[in-house]
Amino acid sequence: MSDYTSDEMMSVAAARTLRDGDVCFVGIGLPSTAANLARRIQAPHLVLIYESGTLGAKPETLPLSIGDGELATTADTVVSVPEVFNYWLQAGRIDVGFLGAAQLDRFANINTTVIGGDYADPKVRLPGAGGAPEIAASCREVTIVVRQSLRAFVEKVDFVTSVGFGSGPGDRERLGLRGGGPQRVITDLGVLEPDPATCELTLTRVHPAVTAEEVRAATCWDLKVAPDLRTEPEPTERELTVLRGLTS
Repeated sequence: MSDYTSDEMMSVAAARTLRDGDVCFVGIGLPSTAANLARRIQAPHLVLIYESGTLGAKPETLPLSIGDGELATTADTVVSVPEVFNYWLQAGRIDVGFLGAAQLDRFANINTTVIGGDYADPKVRLPGAGGAPEIAASCREVTIVVRQSLRAFVEKVDFVTSVGFGSGPGDRERLGLRGGGPQRVITDLGVLEPDPATCELTLTRVHPAVTAEEVRAATCWDLKVAPDLRTEPEPTERELTVLRGLTS
């Protein structure tokens, strides 16, 4: 296949990381697209949990927000928001948390709060944290889905909304964060994963027709590249058909 967009490649790559039977805490937008694609392709028993309290949601169309009625009507059950966080998330029952970001740094710390200036008087005030800090803290692993650019992949985030690996090894443990932290960052250019020793994001895969130099040029820090850099396979015809059916 060759007729696909970079966003479609990103969604397909993110969907491929999900395993059948995973319990997945899903955010609206690109993470929701990827999770719903995975459920229709290789993970029919994927359990989708949205922040509004819908457990086992099986939406026929992509939800517009966590309050979309489609989530409640297709869910196995609906519980209160405190129960989702206390009983499911903080108790370690979520396998994978999917998150987006406005800014991301080399240690996968996320900013979705403010850009520029200080907290009280920023240049831009973003939607904020929502449940992202708890997802980042408590899920067994976290996948971040975000378009890559110099604007987003910064040397230092303006505000740490959700902790990735802090300033490096040992920070999550010192902060008492029990989850495994970000295990991959999937962008429209490739896939970054934390180095096992330093926790610094490293480019491990590029999407078809993308070079490592292009990914590095879209990153504000000196991005390291894995010696065994691989290329993500192109989307299959089935993946694209199902994906476009979700987004049309």
